[in-house]
Amino acid sequence: MEVKTFSVWDYVVFAALFIISSGIGVFFAIKERKKATSREFLVGGRQMSFGPVALSLTASFMSAVTILGTPADVYRFGASFSVFFIAYTFVVIFTSELFLPVFYRSGITSTYEYLQLRFSKPVRYAATVIYIVQTILYTGVVVYAPALALNQVTGFDLWGSVFATGIVCTFYCTLGGLKAVVWTDAFQMVVMVVGFLTVLVQGSIHAGGLHNVLEHSANGSRLNIFDFDIDPLRRHTFWTISVGGTFTWLGIYGVNQSTIQRCISCKTEKHAKLALYFNLLGLWIILVCAVLSGLIMYSHFRDCDPWTSGIISAPDQLMPYFVMEIFATMPGLPGLFVACAFSGTLSTVAASINALATVTFEDFVKCWFPHLSDKLSTWISKGLCLLFGMICTSMAVAASLLGGVIQAALSIHGMCGGPMLGLFSLGILFPFVNWKGALGGILTGITLSFWVAIGAFIYPAPASKTWPLPLSTDQCAPSNVTEVVSPGMSNRPAIAETWYSLSYLYYSAVGWLGCMAAGVIISCITGFQSGRDVPPLLIRPVCNLFCFWSKKYRTLCWCGVQHGSGTEQENLEQGSTWKPGAEPVLQNGLGRESLVHVPGYAPKDKSHDSMVVEKITHF
Repeated sequence: MEVKTFSVWDYVVFAALFIISSGIGVFFAIKERKKATSREFLVGGRQMSFGPVALSLTASFMSAVTILGTPADVYRFGASFSVFFIAYTFVVIFTSELFLPVFYRSGITSTYEYLQLRFSKPVRYAATVIYIVQTILYTGVVVYAPALALNQVTGFDLWGSVFATGIVCTFYCTLGGLKAVVWTDAFQMVVMVVGFLTVLVQGSIHAGGLHNVLEHSANGSRLNIFDFDIDPLRRHTFWTISVGGTFTWLGIYGVNQSTIQRCISCKTEKHAKLALYFNLLGLWIILVCAVLSGLIMYSHFRDCDPWTSGIISAPDQLMPYFVMEIFATMPGLPGLFVACAFSGTLSTVAASINALATVTFEDFVKCWFPHLSDKLSTWISKGLCLLFGMICTSMAVAASLLGGVIQAALSIHGMCGGPMLGLFSLGILFPFVNWKGALGGILTGITLSFWVAIGAFIYPAPASKTWPLPLSTDQCAPSNVTEVVSPGMSNRPAIAETWYSLSYLYYSAVGWLGCMAAGVIISCITGFQSGRDVPPLLIRPVCNLFCFWSKKYRTLCWCGVQHGSGTEQENLEQGSTWKPGAEPVLQNGLGRESLVHVPGYAPKDKSHDSMVVEKITHF
């Protein structure tokens, strides 16, 4: 493969991204040096406004894997990927209206802190460990995969970019904390959009206009967006993307520490919800840019596909190769696109490092050492950022040894996200589920989702289910590349044609259903949790939507939780203390914590502010 090299201006543009990102970390380290508390460092003092948080959420949601992978997916399979427009909408609505109010009002810093309040310490620790392992693995791959793709196409130094990414992210996370992460993400979001727009404009010019792009795409069957086939084995249909995609992204978005941590850093619940909804606009913009980039790329390569002709070795190299072609005579612009791709990497890695430091500090350090001073807590938090930065960078090195397992590692997020979503759904929606049901549910969900995903990796689904669209090499120059014959489909067990051929977007749904079913059944066998022992703030009474006409049926569906007592709303409006009777929330735990203050309620804004939640540890 011919490797196109960067010019000096490309390196200048790319280096500017790292310098500005580092500079933001230094700025907040100096600006916030007198506010040296772990609360300031980990959640920005809970005084962030919705604008930068919305940009930060979008930037970290769209990693470099998305920037390089989505256009390639559209190029190969068509624009059906745009149906994620629906999935993203449901994800944001469920997150802001179902999960966020519970997390925000309970005043927690780690989402897994909720699991102890609702269930027990063992459930909290199990979920935290799963999250840490999942995030480290995913973050390592997010760093390595785009670096490899760019290296093989542009000649951009592989390990230089890997270590530069790890060092810069660790640097500004350790110095500036969450505020540095949020504002750096906001800057990187702008870089991502500008990078995409330059590709769209120049690509359209090369194709002779957007109307030519759409005409070529239609002729190549790339615009068949809506396929209403209900077969769950088909890779992408309207149902797999809208339903399965919702479960997949809700699992790694709605109850994910990285997302919720930035939402609860907002000054009020209203700002947190606005951040999520404005973030949705950002998701739509990135999705449209990525889909259009894929269609423009198909229009450009419609007569000579560089992948099947052997010019490049993997689909994720399509976008970098395309950029190097259309910007061949425009120094600096290839560097802008690489900056765009690495903005996605930096934002994802930085958010992961900060979230890992937060859950480790809140779920382990503070539980074991509850009387740490503010100064020592801040230094420990910074040390954890440094530690996880080094671990994630090391994981990128390990990812280089995984070969074909990288694709499997990328699906780990979805495989863990579904069971985790099920666990929080059990806690928030079903007051009668006890801690044994919760623990059994998460283990069952993890087992099922890993079973189907690993089986699919060993026995890939047949082409009849993935349906890649035809690619042409008619106009390619003759090459010496030998066509690789795909391995035969013989010796496949019967289960490989059904269970293992399930669309990858349903992995999270499988984990969610398994966790929910096991949690309810185990709770039924071991004895239901008494609703009177569950504080109303930890439950979201969605049954009110379906039983709005009858107070009797609403009360019945509350399962004994005192939603109608008036105490909850009075406490919120008056900002008064909330003291659960005899600590029933943690009756199954080893150590006990009680919430003494509920975040205050602002009647004027009809929103909750971010009052500090005090905690008392009982021995």
